[in-house]
Amino acid sequence: MKDIPVHQLQDRSDSGLEIWHFTPDELPDDDVAWLGAHRDDHYIFFLVISGTSLLMIDFNELLLQASSLYYVLPGQVHYPISTNKADGWFVAVDTLLIPPDYRDVFESQLLLQQPLALNAKQLRQCHTLLLLIDEKHGEDGGETFNLPVVHSLLQSFLGIAAGGFSCLSGSHTKASRPAQIAQQFKKLLVENIRTLKSPSAYAAKLNVSEPYLNEVLKKTTGLSVSYWILNEVMMEARRLLYYSQLNVKEITHALGYDDPAYFSRSFRKATGTTPLAFRQRYRK
Repeated sequence: MKDIPVHQLQDRSDSGLEIWHFTPDELPDDDVAWLGAHRDDHYIFFLVISGTSLLMIDFNELLLQASSLYYVLPGQVHYPISTNKADGWFVAVDTLLIPPDYRDVFESQLLLQQPLALNAKQLRQCHTLLLLIDEKHGEDGGETFNLPVVHSLLQSFLGIAAGGFSCLSGSHTKASRPAQIAQQFKKLLVENIRTLKSPSAYAAKLNVSEPYLNEVLKKTTGLSVSYWILNEVMMEARRLLYYSQLNVKEITHALGYDDPAYFSRSFRKATGTTPLAFRQRYRK
């Protein structure tokens, strides 16, 4: 049996962003099977303006209603059940473009994040921002600073989303022990990724065995401890390549590696491109 496919944003976009406006009857229910059950290596945001849409998220049916905002985390298995009754926006975002404090909000909802009901003001703001993002993103890119403008507008949308979802953080029942450990692990990972790279080191910090930590992560996310460590290392590498002026050798050492050639090989294996090619593509 084939594993659950993982859709990679870089296969569809070189800007770290994919956005489109969907309308009722755009995609008949009988044709949604082409999407299939899958994971993504990026975030997906849905803004439903009117109507309803039904999704399956990690075996949970979720109804998205009018004036609501929802997101799917990297690694969550999902597929559409009904898509032809809603008017709204689909936005796929490279995790690189989401600030760590926003990610803390989005990733804290380990019991299955719930839709955020928007008031009229919030809906208008989000809809206006997405219209601007779509318009700028659709331009030919020849204009100076076009991509940074798109990313700046995206940051505003993400900030509104994170602010709204942060208000829901106290509305869930207490997380299970595995969910708590997974959340603690992710927090430790973000804080220590430049110095700690082994599963055993994180297990020791959490006072659990390495096999148990691996079991917990596979149960709650579908992916292993080693996957999440490498994923976070590469995420930090991409942040440094995108935001900093450090060269590849300096980034190698900043991430705790001694050999730039080894780091470059690892980066290419994980992302499908070299560090320099990645920097050139995002800074065009």
